[in-house]
Amino acid sequence: QIWVQTEHRHTHTHNAEHCDGNPKESSPFINSTSSSDVEKSQQYDGKNMALFEEEMDTSPMVSSLLSSLANYSNLTQGSKEHEEAENNEEARKKPAPRMGTVMGVYLPCMQNILGVILFLRMTWLVGIGGVLGTFTIVFMCCSTTMLTAISMSAIATNGVVPAGGSYYMISRSLGPEFGGAVGICFYLGTTFAGAMYILGCIEILLIYIVPAAAIFKLEGLEGPEAEAALLNNMRVYGTIVLTLMSIVVFVGVKYVNKLALVFLACVILSILAVYAGVIKSSFDPPDFPVCALGNRILVSKGFDVCAKTIERDNGTVTTKLWKMFCDSEFLNATCDEYFINNNISQIQGIPGIRSGILNLFGYFMEKGDFIEKRGLMSASYPDAPVTNANRYVLADITTFFTLLVGIYFPSVTGIMAGSNRSGDLQDAQKSIPVGTILAILTTSTIYMTCVVLFGACVDGVVLRDKFGEGVNGNLVIGTLAWPSPWVIVIGSFFSTCGAGLQSLTGAPRLLQAIARDGIIPFLRIFGHGKANGEPTWALLLTASICEIGIIIASLDSVAPILSMFFLMCYMFVNLACALQTLLRTPNWRPRFKFYHWALSFLGMSLCLSLMFICSWYYAIVAMVIAGCIYKYIEFCGAEKEWGDGIRGISLSAARYALMRLEEGPPHTKNWRPQILVLVSLDAEQNVEQPRLLSLTSQLKAGKGLTIVGTSVEGTYLNNHPQVQKAEQSVRKLMETEKVKGFCQVVISSNLRDATSHLIQAGGLGGLRHNTVLVSWPRNWKLPEENHRWRNFIEIVRETTAGHLALIVPKNISAYPSNGERFTEGHIDVWWIVHDGGMLMLLPFLLRQHKVWRKCKMRIFTVAQMDDNSIQMKKDLLTFLYHLRLDAEVEVVEMVSLDRYIQRRFITDVSRGSIRRKNPSNLRSQQSTGEEPASASVEEKPEEEVQLLQGKSTSPTPTSPTSPTVPTPSATTPGEEVQMTWSDDGEKGKIPPVVNPENIKDMFNMKPNQFNVRRMHHAQKLNEVIVKKSQEAKLVLLNMPGPPKNRTGEENYMEFMEVLTEGLNRVLLVRGGGREVITIYS
Repeated sequence: QIWVQTEHRHTHTHNAEHCDGNPKESSPFINSTSSSDVEKSQQYDGKNMALFEEEMDTSPMVSSLLSSLANYSNLTQGSKEHEEAENNEEARKKPAPRMGTVMGVYLPCMQNILGVILFLRMTWLVGIGGVLGTFTIVFMCCSTTMLTAISMSAIATNGVVPAGGSYYMISRSLGPEFGGAVGICFYLGTTFAGAMYILGCIEILLIYIVPAAAIFKLEGLEGPEAEAALLNNMRVYGTIVLTLMSIVVFVGVKYVNKLALVFLACVILSILAVYAGVIKSSFDPPDFPVCALGNRILVSKGFDVCAKTIERDNGTVTTKLWKMFCDSEFLNATCDEYFINNNISQIQGIPGIRSGILNLFGYFMEKGDFIEKRGLMSASYPDAPVTNANRYVLADITTFFTLLVGIYFPSVTGIMAGSNRSGDLQDAQKSIPVGTILAILTTSTIYMTCVVLFGACVDGVVLRDKFGEGVNGNLVIGTLAWPSPWVIVIGSFFSTCGAGLQSLTGAPRLLQAIARDGIIPFLRIFGHGKANGEPTWALLLTASICEIGIIIASLDSVAPILSMFFLMCYMFVNLACALQTLLRTPNWRPRFKFYHWALSFLGMSLCLSLMFICSWYYAIVAMVIAGCIYKYIEFCGAEKEWGDGIRGISLSAARYALMRLEEGPPHTKNWRPQILVLVSLDAEQNVEQPRLLSLTSQLKAGKGLTIVGTSVEGTYLNNHPQVQKAEQSVRKLMETEKVKGFCQVVISSNLRDATSHLIQAGGLGGLRHNTVLVSWPRNWKLPEENHRWRNFIEIVRETTAGHLALIVPKNISAYPSNGERFTEGHIDVWWIVHDGGMLMLLPFLLRQHKVWRKCKMRIFTVAQMDDNSIQMKKDLLTFLYHLRLDAEVEVVEMVSLDRYIQRRFITDVSRGSIRRKNPSNLRSQQSTGEEPASASVEEKPEEEVQLLQGKSTSPTPTSPTSPTVPTPSATTPGEEVQMTWSDDGEKGKIPPVVNPENIKDMFNMKPNQFNVRRMHHAQKLNEVIVKKSQEAKLVLLNMPGPPKNRTGEENYMEFMEVLTEGLNRVLLVRGGGREVITIYS
């Protein structure tokens, strides 16, 4: 019986939640009470539990745990519960009688396994496939179910299994995605099984019990017309029976349960009748003559004597058979040519077990072939037209070995019946393995002996006669039975009715269980039902799907469909057991010890093989359906966490991959930015720069590693709630911006250390970040934001020390969101120093995203006076060609500066913060301030002017491949320039000498000669960049490193401001000290 249940929440269970909000399954282990502290202290007073009082909510006393475990029950949300719900209060209060192995598992499995195929198709399978072929099919199918039963027993005995059968076991072992996919497959298999049983029931009714009830009459019809009439009868009656059965199930399941034993008795009696008939045939074979014309078997209806003529009253008289083939009853009539040329003979249909017939080998036929007796003479002409074809027994379908497998397999399904009822068993962990395996052994023995006995007792022509047309329209297995064929006919009719009802009872409950688990959102409506829980909507859907099978109308066509779904279900049961065994999950401790992963893999391989043997196209359709459901559950985000084996595989695979990554750094060809994004939070723990994650998404497109890191100030004990809130906020934003990665929140006594910890400790093993993405500090000039720019410079220093690449977007709020699209524009790269190719790689990665896809890439490089610009451009174009990058190239020349411009620039710098307050006037302003003669102002050679490099870094190469020269040493404090400060209104006056410290305080600048050169270079380069790239959608620049000594940090920030002034979106990039792009394949 297929009875299904979802987990029941009881008053003593606590639906706890994970810290990430995922609901746990109901469990008796944690008691949650909302009592006050005073009540708690009273509650545990005198129990010697004072030390643990405060933790009683999460750690209950052992005594209370054991008492709740003893009371923990999983009532079947199936037939028994609904039956009780319809009875009175007293009946409901009585505990349900628990069943043992025989009543609870063995007999229900027997009833589900033995069924319609045994009675309607087994003899025909032996006739077509031969004893050897059919025995092979039976052995293969029974082996599959036995191996599956071993795997199922292991899973079922690994803890408490609430009734939910294979769906529950697979979903809890392989996760919600596989669970949902296989649950739906099992549901569809059970539903189509219902259709198959109904079709079998109608076939018995219309062919063997009351043929006269047919609405579409078959008399006089031949070939396709007769076939269509039969199928239409099946459709009409099938729909009527389906409707009646659905009403019975809807009105009350208790009637189905009460009839279950009756139906089982019918099956057992029928099988006993067959064995009795076999024994009787050894000494008294039943008389079932079969009439043959030549070697062709004749349909027994329409004639009484198996002869052309008989002697009567000293004369020869023609028989009814003569009239069937001739145009009159006289001896000189014109007759069918084959009828004239061949003799009539009578064959004993059931010669008995001692006759010596074996039927060892198969006899596959095309549709419409005559069923012929081997060894009989036949005078026929191959080219002669076939006439009177409806007088002969014909093959109704084309047969081949794989078809037989598909038709037979449903007769071994039903092994889940015991596990589906685990909630009703006294000791499920003992009963399920014993009962299921015994049932399979019993039924396999019955099937195998039947194959041999049918082959040894019944003539091949009778076996191949699917509908018993040659034996007076009797059910072929019935002809062998004792005392009468009607025992089998009536028994099989009730058996198929019962099995159909069981399917219609079980399938809706299975669907309801899946719907109530909530893993497939569109099925949620099917979780509802009547007041007592009857799955009304699920029953309606089940009846509708069942109707599809009935419209197909052919038992032989429906059987392979449900074979597919059951085989897929069994395959995943085996996979679940194999995985749990191989992964050695700590919770994998089955009481059933006679299992092995190799047996499970063998079972899984057999299932997969049988799927494709039965019907490769049905197998593909079933897999596509399961695959679609899997991806749908994954897409909708399965929130269930069931400790499944797939998660275990992921952990094992991740560990293996991480160990492999530890073997060495990735090759340049495999290098991609693995980004650590450093974000800051506001007072409400929300991310301040959400566009930083938009940029990350555009840069990564879901590939590689992304860690979004942030920090909270405080201590771990006191600030843990803020961390959870911050993590939730960051995760939500990552989901919104479609950033696939991890979130890491660090608590430290100060934010500087926290950021340093993130940079040092982010990632795991070989899967670490190689690039840091941090936004330019906003409003860094404000006194209260002083810490921000200091932290920023420390980040630059740490990434340099750690050989990490650094990406700094400036004006991050102006960057596009993921929803925007640039229809045109440029991404400009200003390649000033070679940083390993980061500047080339980033635009390429950005242009993979739809936001930047239509932007074109331009590369600008800077040439000095002594460089050959034309040759540089050629070299750069060649370099880009080898890199397979499509970009425009331009070489920009920087003119040399005379001393007068330098002196004038010093004065410009000395005028304070004019640049910051009024940048538009700066470039046009010409100051006339003079610098006093000072020994400290040395005339430096022009080539020592650093392009955009700090004191610690190498100067600008003349071309991407030119060697670098050492940096001049920094000026000492004694060499600082004594500045003159002049106002526009006091031209020519020489103010007093000012202390450098006071200058710093007043103007935030230390105008020594090195800073002067840097500032001038920043301004000149900025003018060139603004001129060329002001309209660009994005500008990428080499980012110079900060000075080694900490006295010039604020100057560094000023230089960066000057360098990027007038540009909308700037991406400052520092390489990580290694090549990240290569010309080689």
